[in-house]
Amino acid sequence: MTLRANQSSRVLAATAPPLCDPPNLCHYSSSMTSIVAHNKLRFVNPIVILAALLCLWLPARAGAAEIKVAAASDLTFAFKDVAAQFEKQTGNSVKLTYGSSGNFFAQIQNGAPFDLFFSADVGYPQKLEAAGLIEPGTIYDYASGKLVMWAPNESKLDLSRGLAVLLDPGIKKIAIANPLHAPYGSAAVAAMRHAAIYDQVKSKLVLGENISQTAQFVQSGNADVALLALSLALAPAMKNSGRYVEIPSADYPPLIQAAVILKSSRNKELAKQFLKFLQQPGTVALMEQYGFSIPGDVAAAHNDSEVPAQ
Repeated sequence: MTLRANQSSRVLAATAPPLCDPPNLCHYSSSMTSIVAHNKLRFVNPIVILAALLCLWLPARAGAAEIKVAAASDLTFAFKDVAAQFEKQTGNSVKLTYGSSGNFFAQIQNGAPFDLFFSADVGYPQKLEAAGLIEPGTIYDYASGKLVMWAPNESKLDLSRGLAVLLDPGIKKIAIANPLHAPYGSAAVAAMRHAAIYDQVKSKLVLGENISQTAQFVQSGNADVALLALSLALAPAMKNSGRYVEIPSADYPPLIQAAVILKSSRNKELAKQFLKFLQQPGTVALMEQYGFSIPGDVAAAHNDSEVPAQ
């Protein structure tokens, strides 16, 4: 009986249809794995071992979620680090899109599929709240920004003179963000008006679509000097290639930056988790490294956490 059974098995194996087409490559829809199927298994294929290991790894990632974040351009470098730490800590992912706050405001009004909006001006989240487009009670003032004047290292401008240096006849172009929809652009115009130089220099202004593009103008030599976010001036690329001076905060309206969870978000719980992550001491310290001032209550909690035990 045993002999006949083995003979039957060999017949079935010989006449069975191939597992897939082409017969040597099988794709499994339940994973991103391919294995080579042999007509006769004579040894353990290393590819099969690799597939098994991948199968052990993939279920751990299956539950990972993603949030889509619209972030003001002054957060470009800071949030790259923040998002990386959040992903490492939670296993979830953050998809960041950078741009001007005003443009994001318009996109969100038209149904852009973001979960969170980080604005460089609290006014835009407040307008979204008035329009009923945010999750109630989620506006969070996460930081205050600072305006600086930046010039490349090879420039001979004396930045210690403050905004008055913009009257130097050697300056042909001054880069600022578009004040119509970029908060740092509005702040730049306000600061120049406060210094009573705006009318004299407005013909030299070149407008970036957002504060990151403004930085690119001066870095590439398409502008002689720029009014930028401190957070960009402190980024390694700009810190090493230029110098800056802070514009007194009394010379322009406060750049109070706020975040909000959108009502249309499909990942509200994860969005709330990301906002809480911003209040952790390590994240607060990271934001401070990029020149942001943080809300008083969060700062107090951060400072208390640094007091060594007696």
